[in-house]
Amino acid sequence: MATATKKPITLSTLNTADRQRIDFRAGDTVRVSQKIQEKGKTRLQVFEGLVLARKHGNENGATFTVRRVAGGYGVEKIFPLYSPLIDKIEVVNRAKVRRAKLYYVREKAAKEISRQMRRSRLDQSSRQEVVETPTVEAPTEEKEVAENTENQETKS
Repeated sequence: MATATKKPITLSTLNTADRQRIDFRAGDTVRVSQKIQEKGKTRLQVFEGLVLARKHGNENGATFTVRRVAGGYGVEKIFPLYSPLIDKIEVVNRAKVRRAKLYYVREKAAKEISRQMRRSRLDQSSRQEVVETPTVEAPTEEKEVAENTENQETKS
């Protein structure tokens, strides 16, 4: 039996006491800076949105769900609170809500979008486009007779 060489596990230092002190809850708007590794380089990517839920309090497996609308689509990410890949969490805006979990926001946003689509369809059907065509005066019989007599006089 061949034994594979195992790479040593390296853990980054994370100050858990600081993470416990971060006070945010459902309804708050947060800006999460996450470390992303691309082609050997590490960069920070910011994800800003509404906190829908915070689960498991401050214990080791604590997570929080953040939702934002990007390009007309709702995007949700679930972040572990004590992940070493999260550089910082900033509270941008605080809101007072009456629920601990705001999952209803998903349907509310979908309903609002469908309502706007319905409203725009109704506006288009009720609004009949009036196309103005340039009016050209059609020659009346009197004008034709007058022009014909003038033409005959010039010929003679």
